[in-house]
Amino acid sequence: MGYQEVYESWQRDPEAFWMEAAENIDWDEKPSKALFDDNAPLYEWFRDGKVNTCWNAVDRHVEAGHGARAAIIHDSPVTGTKHKISYAQLRSRVARLAGALRAKGVQKGDRVIIYMPMVPEALEAMLACARLGAIHSVVFGGFAAHELAVRIDDAKPKAIIAASCGVEPGRVVHYKPLLDGAIEQAAHKPDFCVIFQREEEVAKLEEGRDHDWHAFQFGVTPAECVPVEGTHPAYILYTSGTTGAPKGVVRPTAGHLVALNWTMKNIYNVDPGDVFWAASDVGWVVGHSYICYAPLINGNTTVVFEGKPVGTPDAGTFWRVISEHNVRSFFTAPTAFRAIKREDPEAKELRKYDISCLRALYLAGERADPDTINWAAEKMGVPVYDHWWQTETGWTIVGNPAGIEALPVKVGSPTVPMPGYDVQILDDAGNELGPNELGAIAIKLPLPPGTLPTLWNAEDRFRKSYLNTFPGYYETGDAGMKDEDGYLWIMARTDDVINVAGHRLSTGGMEEVLAAHPDVAECAVVGVTDELKGQMPVGFLCLTKGVNRPHEDIVKECVTMMRDQIGPVAAFKLAVVVDRLPKTRSGKILRGIMVKIADGSDYKMPATIDDPAILDEIRQALQKIGYAAG
Repeated sequence: MGYQEVYESWQRDPEAFWMEAAENIDWDEKPSKALFDDNAPLYEWFRDGKVNTCWNAVDRHVEAGHGARAAIIHDSPVTGTKHKISYAQLRSRVARLAGALRAKGVQKGDRVIIYMPMVPEALEAMLACARLGAIHSVVFGGFAAHELAVRIDDAKPKAIIAASCGVEPGRVVHYKPLLDGAIEQAAHKPDFCVIFQREEEVAKLEEGRDHDWHAFQFGVTPAECVPVEGTHPAYILYTSGTTGAPKGVVRPTAGHLVALNWTMKNIYNVDPGDVFWAASDVGWVVGHSYICYAPLINGNTTVVFEGKPVGTPDAGTFWRVISEHNVRSFFTAPTAFRAIKREDPEAKELRKYDISCLRALYLAGERADPDTINWAAEKMGVPVYDHWWQTETGWTIVGNPAGIEALPVKVGSPTVPMPGYDVQILDDAGNELGPNELGAIAIKLPLPPGTLPTLWNAEDRFRKSYLNTFPGYYETGDAGMKDEDGYLWIMARTDDVINVAGHRLSTGGMEEVLAAHPDVAECAVVGVTDELKGQMPVGFLCLTKGVNRPHEDIVKECVTMMRDQIGPVAAFKLAVVVDRLPKTRSGKILRGIMVKIADGSDYKMPATIDDPAILDEIRQALQKIGYAAG
């Protein structure tokens, strides 16, 4: 069956579609049906089934005779170490950790916060929680103490599992003092902490509260898998960029298993035993879905990479990992490729490696500009598939289903909706718009299995954030349009559509024009307040390494390109060259903060910002062109 037949089969009978997909999971008690809609618009999937995530991700592969297969490859250029863990080894390590947690009182429904770098022990901690039916909440390692404290108070964990430190190029990040500070600030106190001591830094343990990772597990009875209800939360993940009260996305166990398992073959086109690599972090949703859970559920080998796209040691590190570990499908954020392209525009480093094992590159996490996609496709010689999804959904909303049928790529579009998602473009009144009309992207309810059923302890906020704007739909917060072939084009976050003299314009479309300039490695466009026109676009340009031309010439050329391609309506006259853009640690550009700096408004320093010093550089650049006064 091709994509169209598969999508239509879901549309005709969603119940049969998802019950068939559920056959590929091991159940302790099979569900009587897929969808439970008695509490609409709060929907539930596989509610009366009983299942365990850890069994499906680990034990069942050992029981099927695949215990010797590599489950995890840890590749850490920052520490100079590499090692493999087989499925059999993973089972014994996870069962022992789960047994130690159980012996200290952790049981089904308890929360456990995990605060760790990119080491296999982070995955083991997640799986050990899943084994017991405990609900984990992974907090990005190195998050500030205050942000960790806020999450401790919201999740109220019985235990916290952390590492002594993280390792970045040229520095050690001290996790333990951050953890101690967070516990001190938090009103809720965990019963105990487990600390994985790394060679790079051995942390001081608080007597009575803190336990050494290895000593804690010594002599315990390994734990068996605890079956949980289909709707039991597998984890809570606080959305990146959270300010004020955190938004805890809840992931239901059974839908998570069924949906993620379906995606590995149908979207990422890998078979059990293939090596799959998602270059992200366990602190983000990509790390949950595609470093830890989906590859293991499908019986793949997953790569846990502790490094950066450039600087560990050079712009060839991705090519080395792909070549050395025989990676079949590779998934990362466009920002990683922009960094490589900026550092090594001719991809000279790639010539040192054979990446013929690779079938495709998958990009997500932010808009993938055509320039980056074309560069990657040309240099790597494989298809490049942009796909679009969110922390809230946990898996692809719109993508290219390469395992069903590789559809023609339209550069700049993440392609078409996956089964389970009825994606519509709506105007402000909630009416469906026609082809090529820009509007709010919304998804008809119910959302498919594995997507968020609610927010942790915040149902009213869930309804307000996602359901109330367009009754009967899930509001994505993104703006875009569908073309006559049904391909989706995401133009911006809804708040990144700017209004210039009454014309609604997408900053994403403008960024595509700027990114096509041969000297521009990366860019951002924001709308700043203008008394006459309402808003005016301002461009920020990061130049490719080695460009020595006068900046004003490059800016003039960019203004001309914008006028030629989008037209005078864009009123694009201002651009400034900067060394770097402010981003979250997951690579999203902080456009909203840039607008506030330009407008001279107050803003809260985002917890997820990669480097706060960048904001001063942005302010200085804006002052040169008459904005950000003072």
